[in-house]
Amino acid sequence: MNPHVGVDLGGTSLRAAVIDTDTGAIHAVRRTATDAGHGELELLTRMAALVDAVIVDSGLTRREINGVGVGIPGLVDLDRGVVLLLPNVPGDWPAIAFQHELQQCVGLPVCLLNDVRCITLAEWTFGAGRGVDTLACYAVGTGIGGGVIVNGRLHLGISGSAGELGHHIVEPNGLPCKCGGRGCLEMYAAGPAIRAQGVTAVVRGWPTRIAALAAGDLNRVTTELVLQAAREGDPYARAIFEQAGVYLGLAIANTLLTISPRKVVIGGGVAAAGDLLLDPVRRTLRERVFLMPADRVEIALAELGPDAGIVGAALWSLAQSGVGLL
Repeated sequence: MNPHVGVDLGGTSLRAAVIDTDTGAIHAVRRTATDAGHGELELLTRMAALVDAVIVDSGLTRREINGVGVGIPGLVDLDRGVVLLLPNVPGDWPAIAFQHELQQCVGLPVCLLNDVRCITLAEWTFGAGRGVDTLACYAVGTGIGGGVIVNGRLHLGISGSAGELGHHIVEPNGLPCKCGGRGCLEMYAAGPAIRAQGVTAVVRGWPTRIAALAAGDLNRVTTELVLQAAREGDPYARAIFEQAGVYLGLAIANTLLTISPRKVVIGGGVAAAGDLLLDPVRRTLRERVFLMPADRVEIALAELGPDAGIVGAALWSLAQSGVGLL
């Protein structure tokens, strides 16, 4: 057993577990509310307490734990161990030395990585991407994150910034994005965009199942409800996922032409739509990609579900220890 603690920081919940990085086995999972409104110091304290708790639950001693990896839902300066941006975590987040501060709290080596780079690493090692040398991963949920494996290595680029696949520009003069750009994929294919189109369909009085399922209450329109309507055959709801899939396909087309991956793995809550999302993705690739063999690229759903983040964070801790993986 090669135990590392994996931590997944989310906008609403904070999860941690002890991971056997040799097998991917998960031990002693705990979850608590992120409750980030009280500031970064309070969050660091809560995270340190969670790490302590899962170590105790695992029955291992602190000396047997080889390190702690933390998946961060934002921009991380890997060179300095500093969190630069947390767009979906409540609160005002200045650049803080997150890695150093948490390391002081837990008394173990700590390393940080963007959360979807963690998911990418987990899916490549133990999930849908295992066995390929080059992989792209898209996590489509509240936002859209990404990561890439190139020639058997997690490609990080300048200070960990490589892999922001959700910020491919798919509309040159499109909607402003929280990243500071315009027309990003995230603004057209993530959960909030799907929900917004569902609300629009109801407000405009279109004859859609979305209105009936929401009982006329716009606050009840969610991505999941739009998906339910689509599964029940509602043409307006199906068109919403069709459009999201086309935009996602445009971004993936760019990825194929850039790194020529063997496989593209798609995860996140929106991926629950399955072929409602993937069929327009695959069709868009057939229509748009001609300079590489797109028909030899497998488009697959992620396999590890919500555990991918904590597994990947632990794998990153292993990699940073210098004894495995990368």
